[in-house]
Amino acid sequence: MAKTPKPKKPAKKSKAAKKAKKVIALFPEAAFGPALNSVGIGQALKKLGHKVVFLSDPGFLDVYRGYGFEAHAVNLSEPMPAEEMAKFWVDFINGHIPNFRKSPYDQIDNYVKGCWEMIVETSKWAEKDLPGVLAKVKPDVVCVDNVILFPAIKRYARDNRKPWVRVISCSENEIEDPDIPPHLSGCGEKDKKGFAKYRKHFNATIKPIHDAFNAFLKSVGEKKYPLGQFFEASPHMNILLYPTAAKFKRRHKLSPKQFQYLEGCVRKDAPYKVPQFPANNDKPLLYVSYGSLGSGDTELLKRVIKVIGKMPVRALVNVGDYLDQYTDIPPNVLIDKWYPQPSVIPKVDGVIHHGGNNSFTECLYFGKPAIIMPYVWDGHDNATRVEETGHGFKVDRYTWTDDELAAKIMAMLTDKKMKAKLQKTSKAMRAEHGPTKAAKIIDGLTRRKIA
Repeated sequence: MAKTPKPKKPAKKSKAAKKAKKVIALFPEAAFGPALNSVGIGQALKKLGHKVVFLSDPGFLDVYRGYGFEAHAVNLSEPMPAEEMAKFWVDFINGHIPNFRKSPYDQIDNYVKGCWEMIVETSKWAEKDLPGVLAKVKPDVVCVDNVILFPAIKRYARDNRKPWVRVISCSENEIEDPDIPPHLSGCGEKDKKGFAKYRKHFNATIKPIHDAFNAFLKSVGEKKYPLGQFFEASPHMNILLYPTAAKFKRRHKLSPKQFQYLEGCVRKDAPYKVPQFPANNDKPLLYVSYGSLGSGDTELLKRVIKVIGKMPVRALVNVGDYLDQYTDIPPNVLIDKWYPQPSVIPKVDGVIHHGGNNSFTECLYFGKPAIIMPYVWDGHDNATRVEETGHGFKVDRYTWTDDELAAKIMAMLTDKKMKAKLQKTSKAMRAEHGPTKAAKIIDGLTRRKIA
């Protein structure tokens, strides 16, 4: 009779294997800035051994899947094909181009009001899909990057004793304080009268929308928010994708136990090699981009290209989906529909952009001076802040003359004091990789007991 073989002892698990893999759900706003920031954080979390799952507006599912992540749809509006959704936002932005000439204060009555009307509807729509998706995914931590509360996230966290994280990928003043400029206002940090004027007008205009939002919160068992507030700080952790070099002096300091700054959240993107130009290959290189939606303002970009075409510089210009509208491009300018921005900015000498928080922080991270021409949202805040802190210039989007823009470009490229400041800021930001820091913070939350 054959001897029964002794069972083999199971192999010892490595420390990494012993550590239980946690499920981290990331739910960014349906815009490329928050989406790509979250991709960077997701990549860092995967390196720590966690399973990263994206919750997403259907129009952005392919973005996350393209980076190799699992992604689940959460409808934030009436379901429609991805192409129609993309066109909806393009049409919305392009329809507001006349309003881009107005001050942040005057944009409250049109662009800002219209945005908040749609944003509130996204929160209502999310209640239809989000509870079921959370029940299916069963995340150990939920990270949401948006400007409005999705009640299902708080409810899931509460019912399952799991932490939730608020990610702030806009300007720092999204977390308000009486001593800093109101979010979206573009006010200087010492303009206290401007603060009060903006807040009063914003609250008066937004009140009917806010009342409707509070009625919705009540219907799903959540407490009402004070007028003007559409979200709250997470009691567990809030992550600000903002550099300390641009921080405001707050009356009420943010506790590090509940708030952490990331010094930006610069992701890795495809490498980029600067091509040969028909002219000026030995001259300083500029990068010009008004973001995925701002490129619809083709007349503005054509004006900028015309000025650059007469200067001793080169420029890479992101024109989005409007390549066919550009003719007679000067030999020192190259245009394209997209550039891997985090790979391009390190190679240039200066940047002209719209003030989105990604562009704002990437310029500081790589130590590059910027001219910011804001048109909406926190671009106004970042434009004011880049000039206040000595890292670049704020230029009104439409009132400049050719000579004035050319002078600002040359100042950006030659200002030694600004260059020294940028080098200092860049060194400090590079010392702490934002996505890695965010991943470590979230990883720590997976081991925290939630009451």
